[in-house]
Parts: sequence; structure tokens; C-alpha cells
Amino acid sequence: MSDAADLSLPLRKELERAAIRRRCPGWIGAAVAPAAALAFTVAMQGGIALLASGGAIMLAVLVWIVWDHSALRRRVRHQWAGWLNEAYPQLEDSSGLLAQEPQGVVAKLQRSRIAGRAHSLEEGFAYALVKRHIRINLIPAAAALIAAAAIAVLAAAPHVRADGAAPARQVGPQAFPGSLTLRVTPSAYTGARPFDTEARDLQLPQHSEVRWCAKGKDAEIEISIGQRLAVRAGACAAWTATESVFWRSREQGAARYTIRVIPDQAPTVSITTPKEAVTVLARDAQTAAIAVSAKDDYAIERATLHLTLARGSGENIRFSDREVPLPRSADPRTRNWQKTWLLTELGMEPGDELYFFVRVTDNAPDKPHTVQTPTYTLRLPGPEAESLDASALPSMVKPENLRSQRQIIIDTEQLLSDMQGGKLSAAAVRERSEGIAADQAQLRRRYGQFLGEESTLFADEDHHHEGDGHGHKPMDGSTNLAAQFGHAHDMEDNATIFDPKTKEVLRRAISAMWDAEKALAAITPKAALAPENKALDAIKELQQAERIYLHRTAFVPPAIKEEKRLSGDAIGARSYQRKQDGGSDAVPAEVRELIGALAGEGALPALWPRTAREALAALAEDDKRLAALVLVQEVQDGCASCRAPLRAWLRSTLAAKLRLQAKPAPRNTVGDAFAQGRQP
Repeated sequence: MSDAADLSLPLRKELERAAIRRRCPGWIGAAVAPAAALAFTVAMQGGIALLASGGAIMLAVLVWIVWDHSALRRRVRHQWAGWLNEAYPQLEDSSGLLAQEPQGVVAKLQRSRIAGRAHSLEEGFAYALVKRHIRINLIPAAAALIAAAAIAVLAAAPHVRADGAAPARQVGPQAFPGSLTLRVTPSAYTGARPFDTEARDLQLPQHSEVRWCAKGKDAEIEISIGQRLAVRAGACAAWTATESVFWRSREQGAARYTIRVIPDQAPTVSITTPKEAVTVLARDAQTAAIAVSAKDDYAIERATLHLTLARGSGENIRFSDREVPLPRSADPRTRNWQKTWLLTELGMEPGDELYFFVRVTDNAPDKPHTVQTPTYTLRLPGPEAESLDASALPSMVKPENLRSQRQIIIDTEQLLSDMQGGKLSAAAVRERSEGIAADQAQLRRRYGQFLGEESTLFADEDHHHEGDGHGHKPMDGSTNLAAQFGHAHDMEDNATIFDPKTKEVLRRAISAMWDAEKALAAITPKAALAPENKALDAIKELQQAERIYLHRTAFVPPAIKEEKRLSGDAIGARSYQRKQDGGSDAVPAEVRELIGALAGEGALPALWPRTAREALAALAEDDKRLAALVLVQEVQDGCASCRAPLRAWLRSTLAAKLRLQAKPAPRNTVGDAFAQGRQP
């Protein structure tokens, strides 16, 4: 069929162009990604395998574009009539008549009518139809992008390793664009590998060696600490990184590059088992678990567990020390160790206490860091003695008629048992309950005297008030003054023989005794049993705290020279008395002069950069110090507006050096009256 007989050709051509325009973004996206990856691989000097992979991806994308274009044209050629009939009712489902010459008269008449309507459709109808039936396929483009990104990462991998390690096949410095390359060699104890890089910002371990190498021409390296390194063409200049600095090279332009030094950190160590600082083992315990976790940034050189066993009581306490090295782990930076000890292996017997801590040292070459954990305690209770709870401390001697807290609990339990059996009358229950309450009151007052409370534990135990108004008997020659006037009006400030923690336990015991006494006085002995046991636990805690262990931290004086003892020779002896600070000038004159010169526009003092750098070294934070050192270089380069910020940085370094000095003032009547808050 001739093109003249095919009236649908213009419509189909327009629909094909719209379909291609619809799919074009997906084709472009799929082709650009591998092309960019190929260009990046060539620029980074990637291997043959990466170039071949990129070329294969590019070829696959081109094949897909050709196939998709052909499939799109076939789809438009077969479906254009249905799209038109569906979108435009005025075509009366007769769009297919436009593609070929019909035989019947009616069909020819219908074709002529539809042809006029089809060619009079609105502008842009083709893209509207295509947009409705054809979508933008971005799946191949996304797949090509992912593959291209993987190739780009592999191509750039030798240049962006986190530890800065060079590929194993490199022997000498790698060639980078530019006239300077850097060779960084970390200290051997860090375990990091040397690497080559171009001029850029770096983060290095402390004591790393940095070498600048010039390729084409001579260069001069200016370091912010005032050091200059001359680099000959084809040679290198070395510098040891001990602090964070920035550097620049005139040949590289005005760009500055920062070298941040990462100091060697002290190890961190913790005892994960047991959780509590003081652990009381069960009486029938046979084992005790100890677990340790330690970490360091580079390596742990030594880790030891220090054990101290304490045995005995009072003044007869013996200590035995023991040191156990912790085994190394597969990772030299960590030591995770745990062990369940037999108490016989630790040498513990009932009544003993084991104190232990862990000490860890890292592998820093100059000054290794040593960290020690707090001391933990394992306590194995001993057998209960008959008078275990008779006193709070060995110094608390009890009277003969003072009952123990344990005996009070036994009496209360016996009273409850007799009450359940119905053996006692109400009067007998009252009498026995009040008697136990009186015993509890005496014991409470006994412990209360150590907190400054009033005590009546003297000859007149019943504390009857007779005779005078205060209950004191008339005096005679044989009267015991302590018994006659036996009110111990102690104040709490006088009861200072115990530490605050011991006083807190005493208060807890006395408070529980008060509750038990009130319940017994109210003839409810069952309610008194719980506070009685609470008071007994507090008393046990006081007795178990009788043994105290501390590390030796006292000052060890130097050995005395025997030849000078009792000789009267005072040559070389110095007084131990401290001299009063004479108020010396804390601000160096050079810094004061420089701060004053920076306030104006005149010439600065000679050697002022060195003075400024020495003063700015007092800034602890690297960011602040580097920002201030940048201003030093800018002022050296002639920046007038940088003087004021540099002056402010210098003034900030003096804040810790300035001290207020007291000035003597004459005394007079008006001043004394004002100080005392009265009129003169």
C-alpha cells in the first residue's frame, strides 16, 4: 500500500516521536552512569579488569537501548488505533480505517469522515496518549548506576583506605598530581602501615613521621609552629608529628593543610563481675567469679589482677598479697578475661575478706599509660559468735544486765509461740511484752549514746525522779557522782569518733529499735519481729565493717644519710616552710608589649611570631590553637584586619595567669563599724 493510501502515517509518526521522547530519560540515565565510571577508572589508573567490566556494562546498556527502541516502535505500530479510539469518541471506533483503503462505499464514506476529524485533533495529543500508555523505565538505569558505582569504588579504593595503607604492590612513593607528595610513617607501636598521599588534610597517630617529597622543582614547607623545611627537587624533608599543626607551600599556592595529631589514649578497664564494690558471699559458697574487660587504642602491654587476702580481726589482722597476670587475647587491643575461682584456690576461709583490683598498662613507647580500677571486696561471713551482736564496735562495752538484740528476737518469738498455744493470760502477755520493750529500750539507748543521745546506763537504771525536781538524790560523801547525776547530756557534735557511713548505719539500727519498742509496748509482739530483725542486720553490718583496707599512698621520705646524723652539720638543709608568693608578674613583658603593638598599626616587635606562638601554645584545644596560628601567618603576610582577632586570642591565654593580689588597707573606726553593720 502506498503512503498516499495510508492516512494514518502522520499520526503514527507523531506517536512514535512522543514515545521516544517519553523513554529518552531512562536511556540517557542508563548510558551516562557506565560512561562516567569508565572515565573515572581511567583517571584513577584502574586495572584492566575494571576497565573491561566498565566496557561490558556500557555495551550491555547500548544493546538494551537499541532493543527497547525497536520494541517501542512495534508497540506504537500495533496499538495506535486502540489508543485513539479510547481517547476520542468522535472517531467512532473507526481509526483503523485510516491505515488502508476500504472496498465498500459505506466504509469509504466513513473513512473520509474520520480522516478529517483525526487530522483536526488538538496539538500535543500524541504525548498525552503516550504518557497514558507508556511509562518511563528506570530499572535498567538504576542497575547500571549501581554497577558503575561499584566499579568507581574499586577504582578509588587504593586512595581512600581508612588506615592510609598503600597497596601491597607499591614500593616507592606513589605519583600524585601536583608537585608535592607526602609519605606518612606511623610509629611502629601503633601497628598502622605507611602510606603515600597528595597534599590534603590528615589525621595521624602521635609521633608519626611525615616526609614531603618534591617531584619537579624545589619547595619550602612552612609549618604553623614556625618551622620551615627546604625540600630539594627529587628529595624529601622529614618532620615528626608531636602536635596538631597546619602547613603550606608557596609553590602549591596559598592553601593550608591541617595535620591533626591523635594522642595515645589511656586504656579503659572495668570489672564486670562482681557488679557491687562489696560482695558478701553465701556462708556455704564454694566459688567466686571475677570478670575483667580492658580496651586500648593500639595494644595492651600488661594486665594484672592484684589480690589481697585479709584474715583476723581487731589488731590481729594479717594481709597476704598476690599478683595474677591476665592472659593475652587474639586482639592485642582488648583483654576480656573471666574465671570462676574456687575459694580454696583463693585461700579464703570463713571470716576472710579478699580485696582485688586490676592494673593495665598500654604499649606507648615513651610514657606508658597505667590505669587501675577501684578496689572490690569479696567477704565470706564467719561463724556466728554468741556475743556477735552484743556491741556495735569493740569499744562499745556492754553492762552485764544488757540483753543482746538476738536475745530480744528469741524472747519475742517465744512469746508469740506461747500466745498461739493459749498458755498465757492477757495480763501475762502484757507483762512479758512490756518487759521485752524495756530491754529493747535499754539496748536502743546503749547504741544511741554514740550518736549523742541521752543515756541512763548507770547505777540508777530505772531513772526514777525523786528528791529534787530533776530526780537527783541528796549528796553525801559516799555518793557516786556519775550514778547520782547520771544524765549523759552528749551533743551530736561530740559523737565524732565514727565516720558518716557508720553513723548512718547506727541511725538505721536505732530507728528499727524504736519501731520494735513501740510495737512491744502496744502489746503487738508480732509486728515488732520485723523491725527487730532489721536492727540485727544493721548491727551485723557494723561489726563486719570493723576491718578496713586501703592502698598505701603515703609519702615515702628519702633515706637518711647516716654520716650526718647527730653531727650538727646543717649545710644543704632547707626549710620546709613555704614562702608567701611575692606577687611576681605572671604576664611576660614580651607578650604584654605584643598585645599593645597589635592594638595599633605600627611596627611589631622583633621576633614577635615566636612570642605569639609560645603564648598560644597555652590553648588546650587544637581547633582554637590552629585558628589562632592561622592569624599569626596572616599578620606576617601583611593582613591589617587580622591584628584585632590575634590580639583577642593572646589576651585569652592570659586569663589563667592573672591573679588578684590583696592590698593592705588601714583600719579606722568608720571601717570597723561598717564591717560590723552598726553606725559609727
